[in-house]
Amino acid sequence: MAERTDRRGFLNKTLLGAAGAGAACSFEESILLAAVKEGAAEAPRAKPDINPRSMPRGKIGNVSISRLFLGGNLIGGWAHSRDLIYVSKLFKAYNTPAKIFATLEIAEQCGINTVLVDPRDWEPVLEYNRQRKRSFQAMVCTLPGTDLAKMGDHVKQLVDRGASLVYVHGMVADTYVMSGQADVLGQIMELIHRAGVPAGVGSHSLQTPIACEKIKAGADFYVKTFHSDRYWSATPKEKRQEWCWYKPMGSEPGSYHDNMFCINPEETADFMLKVEKPWVAFKTMAAGAIHPQVGFSYAYRHGADFIVAGMFDFQVEQDAKLAIEALGKVRNRKRPWRT
Repeated sequence: MAERTDRRGFLNKTLLGAAGAGAACSFEESILLAAVKEGAAEAPRAKPDINPRSMPRGKIGNVSISRLFLGGNLIGGWAHSRDLIYVSKLFKAYNTPAKIFATLEIAEQCGINTVLVDPRDWEPVLEYNRQRKRSFQAMVCTLPGTDLAKMGDHVKQLVDRGASLVYVHGMVADTYVMSGQADVLGQIMELIHRAGVPAGVGSHSLQTPIACEKIKAGADFYVKTFHSDRYWSATPKEKRQEWCWYKPMGSEPGSYHDNMFCINPEETADFMLKVEKPWVAFKTMAAGAIHPQVGFSYAYRHGADFIVAGMFDFQVEQDAKLAIEALGKVRNRKRPWRT
């Protein structure tokens, strides 16, 4: 599971000492650690070398969305880190409110107009819009309970705050399906529709959209994990288990340990081929194990209509360019663009 850390948490001397000894060797880690050591001092930043109009858009309902948009995990301090114990603290130490504002600004300059965000982590985006007089859109997840009346009030509050789209968080939706309560998702879709925005269902498991389509739950879109299994830490096929994300993580090599988010990519692409609703793919880079050039191309080519990606400020321009390039080179896509 993703680990959340306190905003006031900071990197201890052990971490910085280890980094100084060469423990962190990736390009991204070196940037993050350098910024933390220097107090994340801001340097003058050149405007991205991208025409924002070159970023393709599609629609979910009446909402126009860039084909690539921001994930909110890095805003809220969530990090999939496999067996590394310091990553969440490192991310939070780097991604200060100023860095979050910079990320949103760069994203807009690259033609990105939407962020997927947990309502508990939404405030920096709302504050950015207030201070900069912007209208950065939000696809907000709801974390419903069993009280439908309270759930309806919660959804209304999200829309009143400015949510452009609302969807049921994947963990919540998967849990309903696991427990044989997929019909509850249909009730939630009705509540979101009453609030006047497109309604979606998130999931890690393919069984969730399968169940929603079977009972005609009324989702306008799906937010489903999607990535290939061609990376070093992917769980071997013979050891993959349905619902592994909600079971204890394994301690043996080859078992699930926060390292795989779509256990059946071929089956996912085949099923979504028949779904006549927009598909927002997330975890397309398997939480940093797959290069975005590969992950974006794979997702668009195999049917995703939109990609949501967690990006730091220094990654946005490159990722936007890669998405634009991938979209321009899509060939032999079997699934029509569902938007």
